[in-house]
Amino acid sequence: MLASIRRALTIAGIVLLFVVLVGATYQGVVTALERHQFPHPGRLLTVDDHQLHIYCRGKGSPTVVLEAPATAMSSAWGWVQASVERNTRACSYDRAGLGWSEMGDAPFIPEAVAEQLHTLLASAGENPPLIMAGADLGAAFARIYASRYPDDVAALVLVNPPGPFNTRTVPPSVEFLTLSPWLARVGVLRATRALSSSAADLPPTSAGALRAFLNRPDHLTRAAAEMAHWDGIVAMSDAATLRRSLPVTQVEVEGKDRIAELSDPRNAQDVASAITRAVIALRAQK
Repeated sequence: MLASIRRALTIAGIVLLFVVLVGATYQGVVTALERHQFPHPGRLLTVDDHQLHIYCRGKGSPTVVLEAPATAMSSAWGWVQASVERNTRACSYDRAGLGWSEMGDAPFIPEAVAEQLHTLLASAGENPPLIMAGADLGAAFARIYASRYPDDVAALVLVNPPGPFNTRTVPPSVEFLTLSPWLARVGVLRATRALSSSAADLPPTSAGALRAFLNRPDHLTRAAAEMAHWDGIVAMSDAATLRRSLPVTQVEVEGKDRIAELSDPRNAQDVASAITRAVIALRAQK
């Protein structure tokens, strides 16, 4: 009896090892193909000890800067940026370690996000006045930026600004994201589309790139680090002091997860319309 149990466990272990090796090989091959299929659309510029990705299109002033939701990246703004750039300059970018941006040697420090973005915009030649537009956790980062650089920011557009994490019901959870890099390494996330399914509603190129990175361990590792600091980032945002005359627009949209909040074309149109109204209002003041 004991020998039979040992034999069964040994066979189960061999099968599990085989499945893990197949999944890891599949993940590695597809990731290599995606690197060629989805090259960065913008520019990689050095900030501190690493490179950050920024993607700007359109002409005019003010320049709109787009801060992505938690777990996401510049591609999440696909619908919104395409709409806003018809009226003015619009820039999306990837925070350190997310999307096409390098992580650098330092661990994730929430306080460094605004400073790194400020350096990135200066290096890219993107000058004030700026409209900062952020979604979800990106809305907190946008508010912090406006507090740190009040002379640069002419208006804020906050999409679903976050509260403490325990009041949020939108997935994924911190616990799942902590496990996600390991699930990605063996191909489980790619096979199940557990994180990437909502990206399908974006424009094709944006959807493909976002799906690719939502199955990448490096992207997910940094995304998990951001989520682990959720309450601290929100507290920092709530404590940030804004210029009294700063126009602030808040937009509430619905979605089954953070990606769907921007990938749904109707939500994206609501957000783009709010940003465009902020652009028109600023121009009318001149």
